[in-house]
Amino acid sequence: MTARLTARLTARLTARRLIHGAAALLAAVAFGATLWSGVDDGGTALAFGVLIAVGELTRWQGDGSRRAAPLGTAGSLSYALLGADAGHPAEHGAGQILTVVLVASLLGGVPHIWRGSSPTLDHLARRVLTVGFAAVCFQPLYSRGVFEHWDGSAYALCLVALLVLTALCDAVLAAALARSRTGWPFGPLLREELRGLLGIGSAVCATGAVMALAVAVAGLWALPVFCLPLLLTQLSLRRYAAVRATYRQTITSLARATEIAGYTPAGHARRVAALSLAVGRDLGLTGTELTVLEHAALMHDIGQLSLVDPVPAGATAQLPGAEQRRIALLGGAVVRQTGVASAVAVVVERQADPYRDQPVAARIVRAVNAYEEKSRDAGVEGPLRALEELRLATAGDYAPEVVESLARVLSRDCLTLPVAG
Repeated sequence: MTARLTARLTARLTARRLIHGAAALLAAVAFGATLWSGVDDGGTALAFGVLIAVGELTRWQGDGSRRAAPLGTAGSLSYALLGADAGHPAEHGAGQILTVVLVASLLGGVPHIWRGSSPTLDHLARRVLTVGFAAVCFQPLYSRGVFEHWDGSAYALCLVALLVLTALCDAVLAAALARSRTGWPFGPLLREELRGLLGIGSAVCATGAVMALAVAVAGLWALPVFCLPLLLTQLSLRRYAAVRATYRQTITSLARATEIAGYTPAGHARRVAALSLAVGRDLGLTGTELTVLEHAALMHDIGQLSLVDPVPAGATAQLPGAEQRRIALLGGAVVRQTGVASAVAVVVERQADPYRDQPVAARIVRAVNAYEEKSRDAGVEGPLRALEELRLATAGDYAPEVVESLARVLSRDCLTLPVAG
């Protein structure tokens, strides 16, 4: 078991090191080439450098390890696809582009470093590799006059197509790096990244293409004009993120009501939610499905507030099936009265149903809640015994695929637990 865990960790670290190494090598070559040949079109380089630095200054921390810097990304891609400035052919090459982008990103990240929220190496590696891909694909072709006789629409479509390919490469890199950090399956991570391209990702690509085309015709004065819509979009996204954070805090506070009232042990809801999210990711849930799962896991015991006599230690998994379903229905009624999404209430209501009739989120919450109750305060071998009890009950109470996913998640956390197969 230890050898298997070591092999998994080694494979994950190897992938991450390869990406970091490729980015470092590309950055070193670009920096050396720029030092050797000097900076061409210094005014243009300075303007785009300032834009990228401002974009990094205004970025914010998203969910998990995500960092949102749409303006910096759009400015970097626009510079990579810049062929002319006010009708005059640009003279910078791919090496200078990478150097300017890297230096500007580092300078823009200084305040975040000072506050202790420094951009990770993953963030910089993705930026270097994606911008490098766009610049290496576009600049040599433009300098050789390949696009000289293309009409405006064909040239614009070419830029958009190249940006789409660059965005796809970035999504693959982001999913691979997230896989190496967390051990979550690559497929669901990639789907989540691709889904993100339909939102702010499409706005970033469109702004990058428009700025490159506008600067080619109108000069550098086009930069502040065409980056303004993206700034406004970024402001709206930050407000939306703040609303979501407040909403989650409200749900967390509601979930703590059972702990404050003494119905459940301290931290039980948070532990069930964290482990449920890990199992959900392992099973391929993404986006809204994970949000519903987390909220339902946090509030899964709220029905106990309607009981006259508390369940000992809040351990509902030991109760008869009819009593479990009654508490679940009471919990769903409470959730509906709080104004939380109806999908969350459905999961809470159906967590005690036979697993074949449950949605996936309810199956996960039921199995994880039972595991947490059975392994809590059960000693060193408690997790092993709890998992074996769940496996023995897969004939009727717990979904087999959820129990095995739970075992995989626990094994990735370096617990000594059996893994099927």
